[in-house]
Amino acid sequence: MVVPPLLRAVIMGPPGSGKGTVSARIIKHFGVKHLSSGDLLRDNMQKKTEVGILAKSYIDQGQLIPDNIMTQLMLNEIKGLDQYNWLLDGFPRTVAQAEALDKQCHIDTVIDLDVPFETIKCRLTARWIHPASGRVYNLEFSPPKVQGIDDITGEPLVQRDDDKPETVSKRLQAYDAQTKPVLEYYQRKGLLKSFSGTETNKIWPHIYAFLQTKLPDVSQKDPANPR
Repeated sequence: MVVPPLLRAVIMGPPGSGKGTVSARIIKHFGVKHLSSGDLLRDNMQKKTEVGILAKSYIDQGQLIPDNIMTQLMLNEIKGLDQYNWLLDGFPRTVAQAEALDKQCHIDTVIDLDVPFETIKCRLTARWIHPASGRVYNLEFSPPKVQGIDDITGEPLVQRDDDKPETVSKRLQAYDAQTKPVLEYYQRKGLLKSFSGTETNKIWPHIYAFLQTKLPDVSQKDPANPR
């Protein structure tokens, strides 16, 4: 029996593109280890590790964390996963990070969620929360019974700064500027696989079919109808 080579994959997509949902489904169906740079950063900051303290000092000043810090953090973590199939999320974010990653391991595929910015803007700016309970409403999918009011307490809902239209536009522009060169880098290597659409549930079956050519479905659910 031939053992298939381990999968080394990266998922990319702007904030609000459904990366979290797609990653969760990939983990469920294909049993890969998911390594998120955001989760790893938060964990290190919480534990007050040397890298965590350093990273927090940049974040507190509103600065991007330098490539060498992010690379050190992620590559150290990847070393412990050499027996597993894995999916990187949020890394690499720059060409320098991608080049550093290449020196340590061979990437097989880069899944790019190509969701129109207008769709993402509608998606993110439609989100309102009840601060005291953390209840989240979405004006498109799960609106409150009375606009602007929490269903249970009757208190006003607020929009997080991150979800305000002007902030969303800035975040998307920053992503575009920073990440386009990384997408081009992987495209030149023939590793980029873009999946376009406006709904995660419609994009997902195409990603699932693509990954099935590389890994078996390990979930117990009916693989003919992957959710």
